[in-house]
Amino acid sequence: MNQFLFGTLPYIALTVLLIGSIARYERDPYTWKSKSSQLLRRKQLALGSVLFHVGVLVIFFGHLFGLLIPIQVYEALGIAPQAKQLLAALAGGAAGLVAITGALILAHRRLLDPRVRATSSFADTGILLLLIVQLALGLISVPISLADLSDGGVVHFMNWAFGIFTFNAHAASNLAEVNIIFKIHIVLGLTIFILFPFTRLVHMLSAPIRYVWRPGYQIVRTRREKA
Repeated sequence: MNQFLFGTLPYIALTVLLIGSIARYERDPYTWKSKSSQLLRRKQLALGSVLFHVGVLVIFFGHLFGLLIPIQVYEALGIAPQAKQLLAALAGGAAGLVAITGALILAHRRLLDPRVRATSSFADTGILLLLIVQLALGLISVPISLADLSDGGVVHFMNWAFGIFTFNAHAASNLAEVNIIFKIHIVLGLTIFILFPFTRLVHMLSAPIRYVWRPGYQIVRTRREKA
């Protein structure tokens, strides 16, 4: 099971992510978007969205560079595994708190506002709830990481991720003895990758760089203001 979850499932997830995203863009380009519900309820949207997106972006790039840069690079820079693990736990924990706060605001808005809930698909609501669970698991893992600094456990995850992308058949063995919270966190992350092409998350792949510093959301005027 360990070999399947951490040695085979990653390739399934990445394949579905790639092929599914290309297929959706080619077959249903008009669904390649994140539907706005600003017209239905402006309240909470700006705050929740900004917190969620900022937190998730920090987490994403932290995971990307933290896992895929070989440990030898950090050693060459004089950064010990324990120091890297401490930095990852503290920075990831802070970003996770920001992201989950925004996600909870968006979930409250989507679930409790009748008009927003009525126009939300099962996929819209489901993927948001899954992301909240994933963020919660990440936050739960922070004290576990801080408690095991002397062990330098982050090396196991780095070797696993690097092994997956270099097609190392023994990559999964790096996670055989890690805490169950980390294992669930990784499996749920891979599950989100699989669901990615079939949800509103696809808009992440086509967001222009200027999206980060654009002045605001879509401009919505009343009929009187338009006149």
